[in-house]
Amino acid sequence: MDKFFATFANATARAAGSPFAFLLCIALVVAWAASGPFFQFSENWQLTINTGTTIVTFLMVFLIQNTQNRDGAALQTKLDELIRSSAAGDEFIGIEKLTDKELAALHDKCEAAAKRSHAALDKTRGERARRARKGATEHAARAESTT
Repeated sequence: MDKFFATFANATARAAGSPFAFLLCIALVVAWAASGPFFQFSENWQLTINTGTTIVTFLMVFLIQNTQNRDGAALQTKLDELIRSSAAGDEFIGIEKLTDKELAALHDKCEAAAKRSHAALDKTRGERARRARKGATEHAARAESTT
């Protein structure tokens, strides 16, 4: 049942997101609007489009949610595998299950580490620039003393 529903949800989401489906919906709305004078813009005429769009929206919400849940789980699994197989900290595996407070603490920890990395990078760049200026000055002094 799960495999059938996953296949059905994927196929429906793909079809519903296609340009053809969009054009078909536009055609239906135009046909409905054009039929208004024939039905004297009655309540039943209005109820037809309202009911149809409500039913389609209701069903699509569940299909789209199912597709997004599976995509999210697949993406999370891929990220977990990349973390597990790399030098990254294993503490990041499964963080989607943490509470908001735990996620905020981990985020703060990552921000602090990023600031330290940026500071070290800035220091390294500054040191390289200082050495380059010093080397240029020494080179100029040598060139001047040989002339």
